[in-house]
Amino acid sequence: MDNTGKEKEAIQLMADADKKVKSSGSFLGGMFGGGPHKVEEACEMYCRAANMFKMAKNWSGAGNAFCKAARLHMQLQNKHDCATSFIDAGNAYKKSDPNEAIKCLNAAIDIYTDMGRFTIAAKHHISIAEIYESELVDIEKAIAHYEQAADYYKGEESNSSANKCLLKVGAYCAQLEQYQKAIEIYEQVGANTMDNPLLKYSAKEYFFKAALCHFIIDELNAKIAVEKYEEMFPAFSDSRECKLLKKLLEAHEEQNSEAFTEAVKEFDSISRLDQWHTTLLLRIKKTIQGEEGDLK
Repeated sequence: MDNTGKEKEAIQLMADADKKVKSSGSFLGGMFGGGPHKVEEACEMYCRAANMFKMAKNWSGAGNAFCKAARLHMQLQNKHDCATSFIDAGNAYKKSDPNEAIKCLNAAIDIYTDMGRFTIAAKHHISIAEIYESELVDIEKAIAHYEQAADYYKGEESNSSANKCLLKVGAYCAQLEQYQKAIEIYEQVGANTMDNPLLKYSAKEYFFKAALCHFIIDELNAKIAVEKYEEMFPAFSDSRECKLLKKLLEAHEEQNSEAFTEAVKEFDSISRLDQWHTTLLLRIKKTIQGEEGDLK
């Protein structure tokens, strides 16, 4: 379907809205009243233009129009509508200009936190983190926004949502070799979930990840950590993850890379190890003297 007509219509609407804004601030406009009313009309016109730009897949045009609407809403003291328009602008810019999208989402977050709407602010911090992850590939900044989202969720007692954000942070910290921070996160989330009947099955996975991070730092650290986790969470002792860790510790102590690889292969044949686990296991294996190989 050809939407070029929509784009032309949107451009005309933008020009008309700009005129309305100018006339609302003019001397005559002030004398005869109707200033705020004209601003409200212009606001509506910018939003209509934005939606026409969206139909024409002109995402920058849509983002710009929503931003203009947001600024007018702010002028009219309509905080909620202002934040909504900034979110709409951010969602449009996501498809054309990730940096501009982040600016708009941050503007909305400032309004929501000012209004005490921390759960909504957290949700948009996640959106920004995802843009940094996939579009801009700036993992440090993604981590910062996931951490901020987790803080807001914790403050609102949304612990399950906070844990999801923290697990993202933990995974990235381990990849970036910030093992101590990753350990703290996995131990914290593991401790939070082990007493919850619905979530305790996941706790063994978090303790497993924490132990792998310990293992990279120091073999003895990992041994002590595994014992601590078994004490804290007896179900961990019977898990395949715990049994694998003990086999790996034994192989590492004996500097036996073949036994190490065999234990990993046996575990992987039943429960597939993802890229994250494989990366960490390879890093551990390379600490076995003279070992340069892979896990095959």
